[in-house]
Amino acid sequence: MRQQDFIAVDWGTTNRRAYRIRAGAVIDSVQDALGVTAVPAGGFEQEVARLRAALGDASMLLAGMVGSNRGWVDAGYVPTPATLEQLSAAMVAPMEGVRIIPGVRHVAEGRGDVMRGEEVQLLGAISAGLAPPDALLCQPGTHCKWAWMRDGAIARFVTAMTGEMFALLRKHALIGQEMTGEVVPGDAFADGVRDGARGDLLASLFGVRPASLLGLRAQADAAAYVSGLLIGADCAAHAGKDIVHLLADPALGALYACAIEQLGGRAVRIDSHAAFIAGATRLWENLT
Repeated sequence: MRQQDFIAVDWGTTNRRAYRIRAGAVIDSVQDALGVTAVPAGGFEQEVARLRAALGDASMLLAGMVGSNRGWVDAGYVPTPATLEQLSAAMVAPMEGVRIIPGVRHVAEGRGDVMRGEEVQLLGAISAGLAPPDALLCQPGTHCKWAWMRDGAIARFVTAMTGEMFALLRKHALIGQEMTGEVVPGDAFADGVRDGARGDLLASLFGVRPASLLGLRAQADAAAYVSGLLIGADCAAHAGKDIVHLLADPALGALYACAIEQLGGRAVRIDSHAAFIAGATRLWENLT
């Protein structure tokens, strides 16, 4: 088992977080907006050198979109059920001292799904005891992941475009003119969760406009209501009345926890940072 320091990088499309890890603990870190889309062609080796200059010379594990066909090297996908051991065995090495973690794919009933980066958090949460080996985990975000864990493995998962849909509606839809207020888990959000969970989502979305025109809802509440609609529909489709372990930042986690509990489930908050570090550490320990 390796004991020396290593650098784990969560390298997404628009952001990058790198951690120097020693014996499972972070001893230094850097974070910036240099996601894979900001790296010029042929520039990844230079970026690796820059990270090592900031964090010290060490071997590196890279997770996320850096291993996609839009990143450095396509690291492929391991199929469900997926474990940390399978991920370790399928890593690719684009240069000496650097390994890229593959993603995970799931195919069922003719529909496919993929993830990159989330698998480290999901499996890390289980390995660290932050969630039981049989559990439903949720990672809210632009593309919300719902993952059903069985015997400590990712058995199946679904991706919902919840956050991206909210952003598209706010920026491009007619109702975006109403969506200028703050999104908080208050009464308007709860109303949206209720309406989103009972179906007819498209009609409910259009209803945002006449609600403002007819004075049925304050325009300042429109954004919270739309967020509730989308998150309510998402949670109703996937969570039901289950216990859901949430890996999310405080603001988004609060919204999902509110929706899950309103719909009869129970939300358990998990430190997503700790889950990623635990997963990366286990992957590093698997390398011999």
